Amino acid sequence: QVQLVESGGGLVQAGGSLRLSCAASGRTFSTYVMGWFRQAPGKEREFVAAITKSGSTGYADSFKGRSTISRDNAKNTVYLEMNSLKPEDTAVYYCAAGLPMFGFSWAQKGDYDYWGQGTQVTVSS
Repeated sequence: QVQLVESGGGLVQAGGSLRLSCAASGRTFSTYVMGWFRQAPGKEREFVAAITKSGSTGYADSFKGRSTISRDNAKNTVYLEMNSLKPEDTAVYYCAAGLPMFGFSWAQKGDYDYWGQGTQVTVSS
């Protein structure tokens, strides 16, 4: 069982930056792929970024070059730093943990086993 708690969301002006954190409980944190997803009102939850236990990373096209996902296995924490934020980035951002079983796809929300409650990010124009 893994419990995830996100923090770091808030209101920021367009062009600004935010750093989201996700603290995980459990001794097996380092074995999980950790992902960030977001969901805007009326839209599907979509992939943002993910990081494997060894530190390999992947990003949605809209976040390449302006965001960085990282993890600190000693602190059971994963981070998402976002820069050059746009109003269309406004959404609830969720942290997720998934075991990298055969066929696991880090961009597929259905492949993740645990989810946090989300943190609101609002970008004003």
